[in-house]
Amino acid sequence: MSESTAGLNERIEVVRSRIARAATLAGRSASEVTLVAVSKTVDRATVNAAHGAGLRSFGENRVADARAKYADPLPTDVELHLIGQLQTNKAGHAVELFDLIESVDRASLIAELQKQGERRDRTIEILLQVNIAGEEQKAGCGLAEVDDLVASIRQAPKLSLRGLMTIAPLVDDVQATRPVFAGLRSVRDDLVARYPELKLPILSMGMSNDLEMAIEEGATHVRVGRAIFG
Repeated sequence: MSESTAGLNERIEVVRSRIARAATLAGRSASEVTLVAVSKTVDRATVNAAHGAGLRSFGENRVADARAKYADPLPTDVELHLIGQLQTNKAGHAVELFDLIESVDRASLIAELQKQGERRDRTIEILLQVNIAGEEQKAGCGLAEVDDLVASIRQAPKLSLRGLMTIAPLVDDVQATRPVFAGLRSVRDDLVARYPELKLPILSMGMSNDLEMAIEEGATHVRVGRAIFG
């Protein structure tokens, strides 16, 4: 085992331990939390090494970069997530490559993904990205837009809304992220209460610096890049 692979394995184990500890403190099982390795900054060889260390979910930000990186097919046990903003004109390529599109945030993208699903006669799994913190520089729909966008998704038979995603602000005190994560959970719970047919099992929230807080507030998926890949 090379020094770089040994370091990668060690970092993965540290992150897994953090997840397990946070889940235990929250009265949850670590098996309820999926670790999505944010691989946008690393090459395919590093992804392969992370897969060899047991990781099965990977997140990419850009469709073009991911298409080049994964020109050789991934192992069948890998789930690839698009976590970066998706341009409408890249939707077709995204549908071909990604198992879950986490960054759906506007009506035009919903319409295009529905069209791509019809064209391929397949159901596309998506998350609605919500800008809970209201940061102007962050992607995601506003809270006032959630109902209309969910209504559009419910009317799109080729789209399956699996849950919600958010990105918390980068802050010195990670406790300040708690209201953001609690807010996303509250939005999900409200939607499920009003639309019982929506199961919405996924809450994708929390990253390298704040994953513990996210897990305490109900995260089912944490997106971790820096703490794994450096």
